[in-house]
Amino acid sequence: MFATYLIGLREGLEATLVVGILVAFLVKSQRRDRLPQVWAGVGLAVALSVLFGWLIEYTSTSLLARSEDRELFEAVTSVAAVVFVTWMIFWMRRAARTIAGELRGKLTEALAVGSLAVAGMAFLAVVREGLETALIFYSAAQSATGGTGSGPLLALIGGIVTAVAIGFLLYRSALRINLSTFFTWTGALLILVAAGILKYGVHDFQEAGVLPGLNDLAFDITGVLDPNTWYAALLAGMFNITAAPSVLEMVAWVAYAVPVLVLFLWRPAATAKPAPTGDRAHGAGSGAPAASERPTTPATDDAGSAAPATGPTGDGAVPAPTADGHATTAPPAVSRRV
Repeated sequence: MFATYLIGLREGLEATLVVGILVAFLVKSQRRDRLPQVWAGVGLAVALSVLFGWLIEYTSTSLLARSEDRELFEAVTSVAAVVFVTWMIFWMRRAARTIAGELRGKLTEALAVGSLAVAGMAFLAVVREGLETALIFYSAAQSATGGTGSGPLLALIGGIVTAVAIGFLLYRSALRINLSTFFTWTGALLILVAAGILKYGVHDFQEAGVLPGLNDLAFDITGVLDPNTWYAALLAGMFNITAAPSVLEMVAWVAYAVPVLVLFLWRPAATAKPAPTGDRAHGAGSGAPAASERPTTPATDDAGSAAPATGPTGDGAVPAPTADGHATTAPPAVSRRV
């Protein structure tokens, strides 16, 4: 159940931050009259996501009569969920610094078009998170419990409720959270969850007869990791780590988890620029101002792009994460003449 709670928390917070950015922009722009359209788009996105999740479950339990077909369907959805999880994690790491500005720009264009455009923009901003959540939740629930019981669904709802509460506190400036650290840790855990989902998908492919080696065990440590113990159930539910996996299952788990974790956690060291010396430090006699006299420039990230400015808080604006990941309010800029 922890895996589905984590999925709800991560995806829910992403969606909550997106909605908070849109609402804060409208409030700050004195366009509260467009808030109903935003909430309508968000509501429609949530409804479509729930319908998509129900359709997946209905297809698996009602439309597919043969067990081999159900196993194949679950295997395909597992692989699709792993692809979505991987893409989502790396996309968020890359787009975190620019997503607020992009959303504000799109919403400005939508305001110029009309109310339907505003609702459509809010719908598109949220529906991606909702569809991803439905697909990943189904695969994670199948991997953890075989799709039985209400525990995974309750855990997912709990994660979403937690995310909404965190997003509301951020919106009201009542909470400071290091978003960079949060997304890094949850991203690493989700990679392990995705590795377990992929392992489960390989097992389903083997049971459906698509892949061989169902009975070729990589190892059997049931004497050490008793499946009936609580810690074995916890490992199986979180990361699908079992006592007697097949060779192909373990190959898939390791081949995905190790390189993806390394790529996700590895940060290239920033190249230090040499300090100017001699004539270059004094403008080479051309009358150019010295470095200490030149106007300051916006802080940049490792890629050289300007760090995003944070929005005002307290009046309904969502604090944007700074370079160190904290959601906080930036001090007013001080202009200096050269």
